[in-house]
Amino acid sequence: MTDPLHAFASLLTPEGRALLDEVRGTDPAGELAVATRLRREHPAELVSAALGQARLRQRAAAKFGDADARRMFFTPNGVEQSTRASVAAYRAERLRALGVTCLADLCCGIGGDAIALARAGIRVLAVDRDPLTAAAARANAEALGLGGLIEVREADVTEVDTSAYDAVFVDPARRGGRGRIFDPEAYSPPLSWAVEAALRAPHAALKIAPGVPHEAVPPQAEAEWISDGGDVKEAVLWFGTEPGLVRATLLPGPRSLRGRGLPDPGVRPPGRYLYEPDGAVIRAHLVAEVAAGLDGGLIDETIAYVTADDLRPTPYATAYEITDQLPFNVKRLKALLREREVGTLTVKKRGSAVEPEELRRKALPKPHGPNAVTVFLTRVAGAPTMLLGHPAR
Repeated sequence: MTDPLHAFASLLTPEGRALLDEVRGTDPAGELAVATRLRREHPAELVSAALGQARLRQRAAAKFGDADARRMFFTPNGVEQSTRASVAAYRAERLRALGVTCLADLCCGIGGDAIALARAGIRVLAVDRDPLTAAAARANAEALGLGGLIEVREADVTEVDTSAYDAVFVDPARRGGRGRIFDPEAYSPPLSWAVEAALRAPHAALKIAPGVPHEAVPPQAEAEWISDGGDVKEAVLWFGTEPGLVRATLLPGPRSLRGRGLPDPGVRPPGRYLYEPDGAVIRAHLVAEVAAGLDGGLIDETIAYVTADDLRPTPYATAYEITDQLPFNVKRLKALLREREVGTLTVKKRGSAVEPEELRRKALPKPHGPNAVTVFLTRVAGAPTMLLGHPAR
């Protein structure tokens, strides 16, 4: 059986690095032929490791950018669980602005956050207990010219003394053998341990799943939900900042919406415009703050769609102009789309059990026509409703 650590080490040799350059960009469809050819000149284990690393680099480019990904080293879990570079850079800048100069990165993974922190000028102790993961983090620090700022240590994070550091960052493992872990106390290490470690430091940031219940947020923490390009990526508990603050941050930008403790917006009939709040705003329970800025209300007390009579620019929600409000009826929708020569149908839903793809298939079986429509499957005053419109201009 191949030793993963030995196979990884072989990639760091001159022969391994040359082979990595040679297999860069290999099409998966042609991988067998490439492997067969290369095994005539190189050990089979090294060829397999290089091709596997090439696949991981291709996947990692979406998170790290091609320029970094093609030089970095990854594990399958490392690609899956590492922080997107844009999010890591934002968090590193927040820590730098707090005056942090040295930080203990606990559960560092393949080093994505450590890289962003070092690029912000922060000296990092990066700790992970998995030998292969720690080896990848060390190789990445060297590959990107950051070895002087990043010390990688293979150790159990619960046994590391962090008292000499300005801050700690903890990214507990949130996946197990059966997939995602939703109970914060089942993280590795548990959230309660991470909070204790955070409270011992002048500053700290704990990365957690964006679906964490608000009641699990400790009172000493600021809670921040972060989205990038409209996709919610993570939640972060900050210590040493503003206890009790809730915020939603949207990247690129950054643009941050701070919670003001507003009461839930009132329910009102749909107006001319419908606003779809960013996912980070919804996760942070800050829809009321968005509605207040729009002089709007909710279409239903349980649905996070804001409606208003006026079009107002906001980075925290996408605006749509509503042209029709109909009770849910597929046949009626199909006839309307045919009458209006709709060839492109976008289906969004909130508070509806109907699957968007199923409705799209039934309502527009043969797309044709020059026009586009967005249909929202939702509830208005508790009744299943279709709202038709288009992005506001």
